[in-house]
Amino acid sequence: MKISRYPETLAVVRLGPGAEVPAWAESSSIFSVTATATETSVICAARNVPKKSVHQRPFTAFEVQGPLDFSLTGILSGLLAPLAAAEISVFTMSTYDTDWILVPQPDADRASECWREQGHEIAAAIPAKPGKRA
Repeated sequence: MKISRYPETLAVVRLGPGAEVPAWAESSSIFSVTATATETSVICAARNVPKKSVHQRPFTAFEVQGPLDFSLTGILSGLLAPLAAAEISVFTMSTYDTDWILVPQPDADRASECWREQGHEIAAAIPAKPGKRA
């Protein structure tokens, strides 16, 4: 697989159910809002996330280059198994076209090396402006 590594520092923030997206939740290469009946989660640039908010940071984002066909199986498990063996935790999410793997920033280099050892190609991503395609 080809995997792109993004330079931005990200955070995963927990908000209450039905919460509005706060003004400080800035967009970056990946910006996601997921709402359930019990919480709203936001993946956003970490730079303005208030320290008193419920969040985890810093994360580095890796994008599996897609689009990936919905009939494919085992993509994530194949990419996550070597990280689990190296005791690297992850936060994953998927979009229509591909999968994203967020790794704690201190472990990003080790994650890249794990994937290279498995034969995957890791390249620096060139972030696109939100709403525009590269």
